[in-house]
Amino acid sequence: MNNFNLHTPTRILFGKGAIAGLREQIPHDARVLITYGGGSVKKTGVLDQVLDALKGMDVLEFGGIEPNPAYETLMNAVKLVREQKVTFLLAVGGGSVLDGTKFIAAAANYPENIDPWHILQTGGKEIKSAIPMGCVLTLPATGSESNAGAVISRKTTGDKQA
Repeated sequence: MNNFNLHTPTRILFGKGAIAGLREQIPHDARVLITYGGGSVKKTGVLDQVLDALKGMDVLEFGGIEPNPAYETLMNAVKLVREQKVTFLLAVGGGSVLDGTKFIAAAANYPENIDPWHILQTGGKEIKSAIPMGCVLTLPATGSESNAGAVISRKTTGDKQA
């Protein structure tokens, strides 16, 4: 396997030791929220590698983002981001975690008097700003790391938006 660095403008750092250099990609004064799904990133040790790479930084965690991420779950993360004044999001996982984190990044800065579901209904056209984010991708199957889209489900209504 050859290591490479691709920037399109998505910067993809690939290869052995890439997680160890993660800190260099995040602003030094950032308040970081690590997002992840179930337990696989814990079982495989990936989350521990990320936490080691960010040792000494101001880091919070939000786990439990499910496959086909639920709007309701993500809004709990948005609340945490707002309350804790998070300045950088780091998704650790596969496409669903990344999709959910992209939504969190946009929804956290969205006007609080407008339902953030509107972001998805309008294809993100009204997003004025988003929290900077990165990703440690554990399963590159969806292509979410290379696009601006996100697939989110709203369990209470049965709706699904992309």
